[in-house]
Amino acid sequence: MVLRRMRYAYCVMRNPFHYGGIVGADSFCNREKELTDLLRAMENGDNLFIYAERRIGKTSLIKRALGQLPKDLYIAAYIDLWSTDNEESFIAAYARSLTEAYSTVPQKMLEFAGQFFSRLVPSITLDDVGKPQVTFGMSRDVATKPNLEDVLKAPIRMKQTTKKNVVIVFDEFQQILEYESDLVERCLRSSMQMQEDVGYIFSGSRQHLIKKMVLDKSRPLYRAGGHYPLGAISSTYWISFVKSRFEASGRVISSDQVLKICQYTQGHPFYTQHLAHALWEITEESVTDELIIQAVDLVLEREDYAFSAIWDSLPLNQRRLLEGIAREPSDTQPYAAHFLDRYDLRTASTAQRAAKALLERDLIDRESGFFHITDRFFRLWIIRQHQ
Repeated sequence: MVLRRMRYAYCVMRNPFHYGGIVGADSFCNREKELTDLLRAMENGDNLFIYAERRIGKTSLIKRALGQLPKDLYIAAYIDLWSTDNEESFIAAYARSLTEAYSTVPQKMLEFAGQFFSRLVPSITLDDVGKPQVTFGMSRDVATKPNLEDVLKAPIRMKQTTKKNVVIVFDEFQQILEYESDLVERCLRSSMQMQEDVGYIFSGSRQHLIKKMVLDKSRPLYRAGGHYPLGAISSTYWISFVKSRFEASGRVISSDQVLKICQYTQGHPFYTQHLAHALWEITEESVTDELIIQAVDLVLEREDYAFSAIWDSLPLNQRRLLEGIAREPSDTQPYAAHFLDRYDLRTASTAQRAAKALLERDLIDRESGFFHITDRFFRLWIIRQHQ
């Protein structure tokens, strides 16, 4: 009977590695310096541009920092711009986030909306767990249509009214490049200049676009704040993180084996946690090098259909460029003659056109002048297809 209970407890033990979605504090590997820096920026009312690859954990980090701000001293609004596509949807998302940051009591939310967004029409609904949510309708009448500049004045008015510090976070900020004009950028720049006591944090996952917005002299937000690139996590931290979680669940993994995981994932948090998750699932007692290969096989098998669909949709030159980026060292120049010759890309202009198309599809990104494939598992899949 005791043995049966032990086996049952082992079977239902929860996997200690988490990936996808917002990650809680217990699932963070390091990021202590980044958290301290971000908190300091928020507390100082700084303007900061955070840019990093997709899935690297910037949203989890930002929300963790926001959660540590004392609620009696701060009002913090988080605005996800991913679903916005024009000025009106920006205004609606902005007003909703500020209202929900101010209060979770329906009556107070309506009073706040009426005071700060008088040209918007608020309505309150309840989500699946009974939490109130506010949505805003907009009049098509030009005379009563909300003015972007007026709406952007809300943070400083909130600070004056509540006597609290205000922090505004825009996530997936590069989305405003999809808008028809740069009006939102221009109005934001003007508001930031007039609201020195309000901290603005801008976060984006397409690094080359965020850099374009803040480093191009022709853009309204040129040099509008500090820059904070968020990179991969050093294998030193992954060793202690992964080993401790394996050991806590009665499994053993060596430091060298954790390094092997990091070689596959390049230290990217999402892919490292994902691969460790798969490895933990198939390990009964001790990790072996063979089990690591099996874990890689497992995640690639699960992604094979999606990766095949992406690959089949690409023109030949884009496939050739991707293969080269996947197989060559990270500091390889894809426009160099030896690279062009090795992957049959003929001319530098051919490679440049392919790179531009792949950047637009977010299949590659560029950092410090070098390209990398954004999905680490897609990179491994490509290498295996061309062995």
